Amino acid sequence: MEGLFCGNIFLTLHSLKTIIKYFSILTIIGLIFISCDGFEKLVKSSDYELKLKKAQEYYGKGNYIKALQLYEELILIFKGSEKAEEIYYYIAYCNYYQNDFSLSQYHFKNYCRQFPSGGHVEECYFLNAYCYYLSSPNYKLDQSDTKAAIKEFQSFIDEYPDSKRIDTCNLLIDNLRYKLENKDYDLTKQYFKLSDYKAAIASSKSFMKEFPGSKFVEELYYLIIDSYYLLAINSISTKKMERLNGAIENYLKFVDLYPQSSFKGKAESVYTSCVEVKDNIIKKK
Repeated sequence: MEGLFCGNIFLTLHSLKTIIKYFSILTIIGLIFISCDGFEKLVKSSDYELKLKKAQEYYGKGNYIKALQLYEELILIFKGSEKAEEIYYYIAYCNYYQNDFSLSQYHFKNYCRQFPSGGHVEECYFLNAYCYYLSSPNYKLDQSDTKAAIKEFQSFIDEYPDSKRIDTCNLLIDNLRYKLENKDYDLTKQYFKLSDYKAAIASSKSFMKEFPGSKFVEELYYLIIDSYYLLAINSISTKKMERLNGAIENYLKFVDLYPQSSFKGKAESVYTSCVEVKDNIIKKK
């Protein structure tokens, strides 16, 4: 049995070596074919019209790496000619299709600067903003690209108010603003959890001004009331009354605006406590 077991191991190892050798041979053959497709010879060629033709072929087949290598040489050769515009347009798209949204964004925007009367200006203007959109990360991360995307989409809308892309722009802006909304909401709640009630109040008010239609507005209105109350009971005597009044005033506004709110019960409880504390302060005077 031991000999049979050792024999099986030997056969397995032998088979594994054979498979590795087989794949190595295939890899070498593949590399030979790649090197023999004439690309290296083409790169060294001074036949620029042929290079342009082959670049278009590579692009059409989805080989954006080779196409880009040729386009980047050709843009210098054809600089100032009618062909330069199309070449630069394809350079932007080669980067875009390789998911290099930072570089493609630059090229799409630069196309608009370099060729303001070009045939792809509106498209490139939109794609400049869309690249920012694609680069926009999860709402918990830095939102610089999100804000840049909103700015660029709005700029596009202002520049092309009759464009067929306007509806798409507005939809994408809504998606981007939802990220900012969630980020600001999380930040506001974090202030409250850390007992930084002044910051929680200021952040809540800023949020409601920025996102008046948000589903979080009712909750943050309640958070303002609670923050004023908690700030009051932890304040020096000269500040208590002012902050209790802040809670009471915001409660009255809250119930007027949202009489059916799911936070109404909690808000009412805080309001009752505020009135009791306020009455006790007045009695002691």
